[in-house]
This record gives sequence, C-alpha cells and structure tokens, in this order.
Amino acid sequence: MVADGAEHPLRGALASAGYEVLPFRGTAEAVLAHVPRTVPLTVTASASKGTSATLDLTERLTAEGYRVAPHLSARMLRDAAELHEVVERLRAAGTTSVFVVGGDAKDAGDFPDARSLLQALRESDHPFTDIGIAGYPEGHASLDAATLERSLTEKAAMAHHVVTQICFDPAAIVAWAREVAAMGVHLPVRVGVPGAVAREKLLRISAGIGVGESARFLRKQPGLLRRFFTPHGYDPGPVVDGLVGELGSPGHHLVGLHLFTFNDVAGTEAWRRRALRRLGDR
Repeated sequence: MVADGAEHPLRGALASAGYEVLPFRGTAEAVLAHVPRTVPLTVTASASKGTSATLDLTERLTAEGYRVAPHLSARMLRDAAELHEVVERLRAAGTTSVFVVGGDAKDAGDFPDARSLLQALRESDHPFTDIGIAGYPEGHASLDAATLERSLTEKAAMAHHVVTQICFDPAAIVAWAREVAAMGVHLPVRVGVPGAVAREKLLRISAGIGVGESARFLRKQPGLLRRFFTPHGYDPGPVVDGLVGELGSPGHHLVGLHLFTFNDVAGTEAWRRRALRRLGDR
C-alpha cells in the first residue's frame, strides 16, 4: 500500500533504472533512437567480440551524452599492461564508472577472477568513482555458497555498488539481500531484471554471441528461455511489482533496478514509459 499523497515506491526505481546493452552492430543507433540520455547504461563484455567492442561502444555512447559503465572482464585482460591501456582509453573518454566481472573466457591471463582485477585497479591510478560488482541471489553454477559469500565480501571492500544476476523470484531477492547485509556488506544493490524482450530478439542475440557463449549464459540464468518463449515475449512487470515496498526498506540495501535489455531497448523503454504513466494515473 502507498499512503495518500506519497510517491509510489516504484516511481523512483523506474525513473533511475539503468539499461544493459550488448556491443553489437547497430546497438548505438538503437540506443540513440529510443533511450533518453538520462538513463545510465552499461555495456557488456563478450569473449566472442573482444574488449575493444565494449570500449568502442562505450566511447560512442559517452560522446553522445550518455553515462556509460563498460564491463571489465577479468579473464579477457591479458596482464597489467593491457589493463593500463584500457584504463587510459576510458580516462580519455571521460568514463568514471565500470562494472567488474570475472567473465567466461576459457583462458585467463593475470586476472583469473573479478577480485584480482579489483585489486589491480585499487593499486593503480584510475578515474573510476563508481565500480560495480555482481551478486547472485540464486547462487552460481560453478561456485558453492561459502565461496560466493567470501568472494562478495572481499570484492565489496573494493566496490561501490552491487547488481544482481537475473532472478525471477522477488522473495528470493529480498531474502538474499538481507543475508548480504547481515554479512556486513552495505553497498547499495540494484536488482537485475530482464527488460521487455521479444523472443525473436533473444534468438537473434543468442545467434550473435555464439552457441558456446549463449550456453554458458543460459546455465547461469535458470528458467530464462521458458519465460522468454511466450507468445508476446517477456514482461518484467510481475517481478518489479513484487518488489513494491521493498526498495529502500530497512534490513537490506535494495535501492533500484538494472534492466537487461538484450538490446531490445525499444521494447524495454516503451514498457518503462507505460509503467511510469500507469503510476501517474493512480
């Protein structure tokens, strides 16, 4: 329930939601056509596309006036020298936010995981004032719970916010967030939710990133295909509505939304605007 005269708890979350996009041909044009410059963006890192694709799109969108955080994938960076080149390129672009992940590249260089890359950044001269890390409300396919807990605690000391992996159960998200707070991790947490994505878009994206990379991603996202392959695609409404009253509540640090668009930025932005209009009509 929302008290008379009080702002609906989802309004701020929807207004400040960030979009995640993939560094594919045509992504920049789609973002420019459909996404307001007030929407913060992240650009994923893909082993099949390489780090340069992420940096190219970050530079392009930053130059167009967006606030962009590229993914820095630890296993895709060869060594400290390459990390320095990446950091300097982002400094020149005016980038102040990054999202650090371990990544799925088969052969790692000097950075086998996100923690090692975060440590290297901490020991370097970098321009990043906002560093994000991943959280896993439903666990990780290749890491046990104790390892995940230790990893999150170590990484949180070198980061500024957490974005959860996709989870379709609001109760599980809230329970996990409370456990994280009880562990002593007090970073703000943005809930990762798929945007309004058509199934045809998901098929094209899956083909574009390659079979192996798609399979690795889907192993980490239980139920994703089943939920997307409905006649009209995926609707994030039920998950988002399930968080009403939880965003900003005491006992955890859930503060906002991070929408995985799978490059269906037109559909996701249309859904966000409809949701904001409905809130305004109440």
